[in-house]
Formats: sequence, C-alpha cells, structure tokens
Amino acid sequence: MRRFWSSLFRQKSGLIGIVILLLLILIAICAPLLTAYEPNKIMLLERLKPPGSTTASGYHLFGTDSLGRDVLTRLIYGTRVSLLVGFCAAAISVVLGTALGLLAGYFGGWFDTVLMRLADIQLAFPFTLLALTFIATIGGGLVQLILIMGIFRWVTFARITRAEVLSLREREYIQAARAIGFRDLHIMLRHILPNVVAPVIVSASFVVASNILSETTLSFLGLGVEASIPTWGSLLAEGRGVLQEAWWIATIPGITVMVTVLGVNLFGDWLRDFLDPKMQ
Repeated sequence: MRRFWSSLFRQKSGLIGIVILLLLILIAICAPLLTAYEPNKIMLLERLKPPGSTTASGYHLFGTDSLGRDVLTRLIYGTRVSLLVGFCAAAISVVLGTALGLLAGYFGGWFDTVLMRLADIQLAFPFTLLALTFIATIGGGLVQLILIMGIFRWVTFARITRAEVLSLREREYIQAARAIGFRDLHIMLRHILPNVVAPVIVSASFVVASNILSETTLSFLGLGVEASIPTWGSLLAEGRGVLQEAWWIATIPGITVMVTVLGVNLFGDWLRDFLDPKMQ
C-alpha cells in the first residue's frame, strides 16, 4: 500500500484520473439525491433556457433542452448508462478473451490456429459497423448493447493473454510443475494466469474508455439504449439540431465525455507504470 500511494502521488496524472473516476461513480450512485428534477419530465414552457436560468420549476445550472427537461439531470442519469456499459462490457471481454487466450496459448494446435484466424477476421471489420448490424438485427437495448460490446472486444484480451502464455509455458517453474504431476488446469490457473493479470488489467482500463465512446456514438445514431433512458449520446443528438440557438445542450455532454475518457486513459497510463516490474 505504501508503494501504491507513493506511486499515485508521485504521478499526478494517475491521481487526477482516479479522482475523475471516483467522482463519476459517486455521481452515478447518488443520482436521485443530486437533483430534484425527473430526467424525462417535459416542461414546454421552460424550453431552451440558458445555463443559470431560474424558472417556475426551479434553478437550471446547465439550462434546459428543447422539451424543457433539465440538462444537468439528464447528464447525471446518463452517467449511469455510460459507466454501466463501459465497465460491464469490459468485464465480459476480459473473462471471455482471457479464457480463450489462455487455452490457445497453452495447448496450441488447431484450437490456437482457428481462434487466431477468427480474431483476424473480426479485426478486419470496423467495430461500429458490426455493432450497427447486430443491433439492427436483434434490436437495441441496454443488455443487448453490453453483450455486443463485451463479445466483440474479446480479441484484444485473447491476443494479449496468448502472447504472454506462449512466453511462460516453457519456463522452468512450469516444467517443474508438470514434472511434479500437476494437472494442466491447475498450472494454468495457479502458475500462468497470475502472471498475465497485469497486462490484462491495463488493457481493460483502455477498453472501458472505448466502450464509453462506442456507447455514446451508438446512442447519438439512435441505436443505443431505449429512447426513454437519458444518455450522453442522446443529449448530443438532441443538441445537434439546435446548436446555434442552444449550444449548451450538445457542448456540455461533449465536454463530459471528453473528461471521462481522459480520466480513464490517465488512470490506465498510471496503472501500466505501476504494474510494470521494470518501472519499480
């Protein structure tokens, strides 16, 4: 823990990233307590009020949108969707990709060949195009969006894990474990997997940022979660049509997305240095 805190305070960018992430998580958890407005309550008499306006319903720090809904409230509730999609989809990708990469790297043979060729084929297609195709086929929704992102981003973790396993499986301690009589499953879980956790965790932090951007993009195109659920992408889409007369509707969510992705990337950069033995 001393090394953790020393590294964190020595590298200020990592501290900034963690503060941003913790603040966003706190906002997502305490969303109902941070605002007195309903995210979908329409008040047409208060539409397109600029930031800092006071109306009959109360004070609007970030103004209102074209239907009179409080922008700050929708931004706060949209934080829940972005973080949920980002972290849950990354967790699915980590579990699926690490398991497949571990098996492919350890056993090799036809399974390794087939898996890597599937990975090459998937990488040849843009992720957004694949996501659009499957959402148009099976329909949109929060669960569908998480599953699509989680399944289609397994390649990153499978290739990283496979590369690490290929360099570890012939090490002396692995050979000793085989000579003692340990089963393959025991060797993979107890001797190889702990040594590939660090690069997988670092990659997961960057995948979280990619998932947040992808969710925002798909919601902007109207192919994300249900229209009744406020998201950062839907706020950007709403503000696009009234950008000249109500700049705040699109600008404020855009800045929020930028700060969030920046915070995740700063945290990932620090985590890479913290977990790298060569940096100790």
